[in-house]
Amino acid sequence: MAYKDLHEEPFDENTITKLEIFEDYAQAWIPTFVMQGPLTICIFDFFAGTGYDKNGIPGSPIRILNKIKEQIGNIFQKKVKIKVFLNEFEPNKKDQLKFHLLRDACNEYLQINKDVGRAITIEFINENFEDLFPKLLPKIQEYPALVYLDQNGIKFLSDKYLLALEKTRQTDFLYFVSASYFWRFGDSPEFREHLKIDMETAKKDPYKYIHRNLIEQLRKKLPTNTKLRLYPFSIRKGSNIHGIIFGASHPLAVYKFLDIAWRRNKTNGEANFDIDDDAKKDQLDLFAVKKLKKIEKFKEQLRTEILAKRISDNFEAFQYTLDEGHIGSHAADCIKEMKKNIEITFDGISPLVTYDNVHRDKKKVEYKILKK
Repeated sequence: MAYKDLHEEPFDENTITKLEIFEDYAQAWIPTFVMQGPLTICIFDFFAGTGYDKNGIPGSPIRILNKIKEQIGNIFQKKVKIKVFLNEFEPNKKDQLKFHLLRDACNEYLQINKDVGRAITIEFINENFEDLFPKLLPKIQEYPALVYLDQNGIKFLSDKYLLALEKTRQTDFLYFVSASYFWRFGDSPEFREHLKIDMETAKKDPYKYIHRNLIEQLRKKLPTNTKLRLYPFSIRKGSNIHGIIFGASHPLAVYKFLDIAWRRNKTNGEANFDIDDDAKKDQLDLFAVKKLKKIEKFKEQLRTEILAKRISDNFEAFQYTLDEGHIGSHAADCIKEMKKNIEITFDGISPLVTYDNVHRDKKKVEYKILKK
């Protein structure tokens, strides 16, 4: 399968969508570690591109630098060191034009924004990902790291990279993949050499769910005791489905990503389109059984778990909410409704299903079942 140059054309709407999601997460991730005080943090962009597209729209490297600039005062005050690694490599090309464009674009940015240049060390790399990843893996393992993988070929999908990242302690990653590759070529020998996927299972649902089903299979490849959580965000481009695999081990990282995803799509928090056709579920005729929308289905499942006493407090409710790919407000609305309907009771007004209450302040509230 031929290598595709992703920068032959200006960024389209879907490319900008994935860049904005990465940018939003970088904006949330950087201050989380900066505010902890003196330490070193690292950002890795393994497929960095040229810095800008042909229309001057910033790519991931410039967006990274912009987000660092937003925190520049805190970075200096907290004495945080930031190391940025930007790699761009064009296979089978003697003249690495895109690498030179990347370096020139970032150096020009740093000349204009000298404060950012003083705050970071930046390393420009021109190597094949397969060779570079094991070289940089020790740094990913050593420091809090944000890893950005915007793949454009099957060999970069190997689960050996996923399993290597799973073993790190403080790594969050956004892995962009063309899910349509899996649908079309998942059974081919070339594909299976890098990643073995049960395509019969992957194709049990309509094509639009391929990214969701891919995530489910990748989760099964992780160790049983893993803390790593994986979440999808599907992006439809014409007849193709692309997607983001977000991975992190810390609940705060998961919370931040899900908050970003649900702000982008308040219907499903999982795609840039109505992946479950929720809009049609309000249009059923008089005799049809109502189909639950994604949020409604989650609330009904949470209610069942609480009434069955499998969830008895906000700590358990918050973890369940993250595991199901939802945000705390969805759970809080459900639990408040249960209290209003005299199904449960708890002290206070709020069910405290938030990251701050559960993980920062350790405020526990129990949900007690009321007998009817």
